[in-house]
Amino acid sequence: QVRLVESGGGLVQAGGSLRLSCAASGRTVNNYAMGWFRQAPGKEREFVSAISWLGGETYYADSVKGRFTISRDNAKNTIYLRMNSLKPEDTAAYYCAARKPGAAAPTMTLGVYDSWGQGTQVTVSS
Repeated sequence: QVRLVESGGGLVQAGGSLRLSCAASGRTVNNYAMGWFRQAPGKEREFVSAISWLGGETYYADSVKGRFTISRDNAKNTIYLRMNSLKPEDTAAYYCAARKPGAAAPTMTLGVYDSWGQGTQVTVSS
C-alpha cells in the first residue's frame, strides 16, 4: 500500500475556494489511478472525483461538476482538488484514495481503492 496524506482543508464561506492536496509515498511501482471521496456526518462516504495515472481521464460526481477540478503531478507524487463556488453541502471530511499498481483507470467505485488517507476537514459556512 501507499501512504497518503491530505492537506488544505479548512473553514471557508459559501462561494469561496479551497485547494486540497494529497501526497503519496512508500510505493515504488507507479501507474495507478487516484480519487477523492468525502463523508459528511451521519452519511456514507461518497465519490467526488477521480483521475487516471497520466491525468488524461477524469470523472466527477454530478454534485461537483463544473466547480471542482482534479489534477495530479506525478513528479511530486501529489494529486490536487481545486474546489470553487463552495456550498454548505460540500461540508465533509475529504479523503484521498489510490488504486493498486497497474490499475491506471479512474473509477467511482469506492471498493477498488486499496489505500486511503486520514482525511482533511472542509467546512463551508453559509
